[in-house]
Amino acid sequence: MKKISLLLMASIVLFSCKLTDQNETETEEENVPSAVKDSTVVNDKDEHGCLATAGYIWSKMNKECVKGYTGIPLNPIAKPDNEDEALSAFVLFSEDLSQAEVFFPNDTNSLVLKRLSEGKPWVFEDWQLVPWKGYVLKKGDEIKYAGDGQIGKKVTGSDTEE
Repeated sequence: MKKISLLLMASIVLFSCKLTDQNETETEEENVPSAVKDSTVVNDKDEHGCLATAGYIWSKMNKECVKGYTGIPLNPIAKPDNEDEALSAFVLFSEDLSQAEVFFPNDTNSLVLKRLSEGKPWVFEDWQLVPWKGYVLKKGDEIKYAGDGQIGKKVTGSDTEE
């Protein structure tokens, strides 16, 4: 009789602990907002750790994540009055101006051009960045992009009356 009551008592203790654990888990899940439960963690960092959704891209020249669109915009020659930054290339220069890094639209790779001396264009293979009325980016003899050399978006009108 002692064995049966001991077995019965052990069973009750085991099952009651199991029910208590299940109730605590359900309560914790109920306290979490549904948006958090349904969301998934998105890892949009590239192999260098740059956060693409925030506009960062790896700079080969600076060896760090940079916002490529903060450089000097060069508009495609096919659309010279382009105001869509997604179609523009952007140029960042090294501190000593011996190198220029070009970030092309819809491309995660950049192009680093080197300059031999002041007044000369920056060159890499058949690409040239020529300082002329701003900057002109050529591939071979064909002009691909051009810009006025000013950083940032251009304001074409004025908010004030003249």
